[in-house]
Amino acid sequence: MALPHDYVERVYAGVLGKIIGVYLGRPFEGWPYARIMHELGEINYYVHEKRGVPLIVTDDDITGTFTFLRALPDYGNTLALTPAQIGRTWLNYLIEERTILWWGGLGNSTEHTAYLRLKHGIEAPRSGSMALNGKVVAEQIGAQIFIDGWAMVAPGDPALAADLARRAASVSHDGEAIYGAQVLAAMEALAFVEPDIHKLLDTAVTFIPQDSVIYRMIGDLRAWRATTPDWREAFGLLAEHYGYDKYGGNCHMVPNHGLIVLSLLWGDDDFQKTLMIVNTCGWDTDCNSGNVGCLMGIKNGLAGLDAGPDYRGPVADRLYLPTADGGRAITDAVTEAYHIINSGRALAGEAPLAPKNGARYHFDLPGAVQAWLPENSIESKGTLTLDNVAGHSLLGARSLALRYRGVATGRPARAATATFIPEEAANMPGYGLLASPTLYPGQTVRARLSADGDNHTPVTCGLYVRFYGDGDRLQRAAGPGSILAPGAAHEFTWRIPDMDGDPIAEIGVEISSAERADGVVYLDYLTWDGAPDVTLTRPGHIGTLWQRAWVNGVDQTSFWGETYRLIQNESVGLLMQGTREWTDYRVAADVTPHLVKSAGIAARAQGMRRYYALLVCFEGEPRTSKIRLVKVLHDTITLAETEFPWTFGETHTLALEVVGATLRAWVDDAPLFTATDEDHAFVGGAVALVCEEGRTATNVVTIQPVAPSN
Repeated sequence: MALPHDYVERVYAGVLGKIIGVYLGRPFEGWPYARIMHELGEINYYVHEKRGVPLIVTDDDITGTFTFLRALPDYGNTLALTPAQIGRTWLNYLIEERTILWWGGLGNSTEHTAYLRLKHGIEAPRSGSMALNGKVVAEQIGAQIFIDGWAMVAPGDPALAADLARRAASVSHDGEAIYGAQVLAAMEALAFVEPDIHKLLDTAVTFIPQDSVIYRMIGDLRAWRATTPDWREAFGLLAEHYGYDKYGGNCHMVPNHGLIVLSLLWGDDDFQKTLMIVNTCGWDTDCNSGNVGCLMGIKNGLAGLDAGPDYRGPVADRLYLPTADGGRAITDAVTEAYHIINSGRALAGEAPLAPKNGARYHFDLPGAVQAWLPENSIESKGTLTLDNVAGHSLLGARSLALRYRGVATGRPARAATATFIPEEAANMPGYGLLASPTLYPGQTVRARLSADGDNHTPVTCGLYVRFYGDGDRLQRAAGPGSILAPGAAHEFTWRIPDMDGDPIAEIGVEISSAERADGVVYLDYLTWDGAPDVTLTRPGHIGTLWQRAWVNGVDQTSFWGETYRLIQNESVGLLMQGTREWTDYRVAADVTPHLVKSAGIAARAQGMRRYYALLVCFEGEPRTSKIRLVKVLHDTITLAETEFPWTFGETHTLALEVVGATLRAWVDDAPLFTATDEDHAFVGGAVALVCEEGRTATNVVTIQPVAPSN
């Protein structure tokens, strides 16, 4: 599979199109056409302010799309990936009743039904089969809404995209739902190299049965397009022949797939008009709009997104992915695009891309701001605008221009990006935002800034962070600064200091001057690395966001009494914090089990079913206790164990060190095990407190970096 020459930018445009489409359609999801026209009119632009809701939201369509695709890298980016492995990916990243899905119950929510099948050992594709779940449940819309990523890793190869779509969709769906997903995936894959909608449809329908409803409906829509120029009249025909009244369940695939095809046929190849049609018609607006936006983004590229109103500016690349991998919840369209790109490159036998030596914020795609925003505080409001420009980079092609005006004493210009739950997202409606911070004390931040040569006045540039302190109010901590004369550049290095356990909410750049200054400073890149050096415990002030820095995969938690009390009614629960960028480190915690099957600590956690753990395990009657070092890779593998006398209510300190493929364990500072994971399954990941069937408590968790041995 040869990759198109513009693969990177088209994937980025597809990701942007997806999230723009979802944000357009989300505020009136489920509304019928008549209500939309009465209350909002044609949907030509964002309407969130009219509805009094945020623009950037957590949404199952976005989170599922960019999460279930992780089956590819998690299983080695192989074309042999199976539906069963994709199903195991669901179990790893989903937290029951909390993340990604509509948890509507068995037989009511298709995805929840499939999750319960998977949870009870029924693997895909049987988990989503019509034979097990019935025709109506199996043919709902979810197979389509999560499918875009599988197309974007198969650019120009619609057959592969349709096959991957079948595998992924079969985890939860069957029948017409799979056919719709295959058609959409094939169209998106071919759109990398073919701009004509009719040719996309001609190819896509070859992958589904000719006697299917989806095949017949697409044929009808194309026939109507030849005789019916008005999309409203066409929508009436679609509703009459393929509407919700014809198909059962909560949100059937057939009507909504029809709306996608209708908007593409009547949209005149225009991004704004196509999205207007699919949103104004109603039904499952955010799902349909997201799929259409992605396809149009891929097909027409960034230029197509920018041809009409400014859809990209308000979004600023922002998206949230709340899953059991909390370190990737606060992310951006560029970052997610490169995850997809590198899976696509791996499938094509190509090496991964890492712009500017893998910098987290590299701005190396046209228009990319990577969720950086001007600060809107009283002292800084109106002093700064941001845009992406060519040049001003040592290692790449582009940079972020910080254009400041009226900077003077008491009027600094500031721009920042979120590293944890932003203030405006703290009470997210609908799907909650589960997230861990991405930046921690002990990590080293590196950034390069340069001043435009046409500036007239030197300015002081510096880094800063803001963190949630007393009362969950944001407080600022200043980092290193440097005076930049016109044309000068400076590379900053800053080891983040101790924050007393308070979560870091954002990192930013400040521009200040004692006399009025107007000009431009360019941010080439900003990144950080290393494991943290941090103690996590109850802070000495009031607030709750320190608790929310832990991604909660436990049935019940309490932060009163002991700092962390975990209660798990059945199976295994994890309370997790950290990111996959943490590689070599030591985690230690006091553990006090109460009526529990096992409890302890985990390292390099990558979700609910991918981690190393050091556990005290209680077994048999009379009860005996062992300390066990395990690797959980869907199933549990014991790496080492020993008997250890531990009674309920008794406290001991467990410590687990992970360096390369070597694991070392201690109890109360006494060495227990040294083991090697020959598969080196987990290169990096978060820490976690673990509880299996019962109650356990911990007061203090420490994480310290460990240098890899030579």
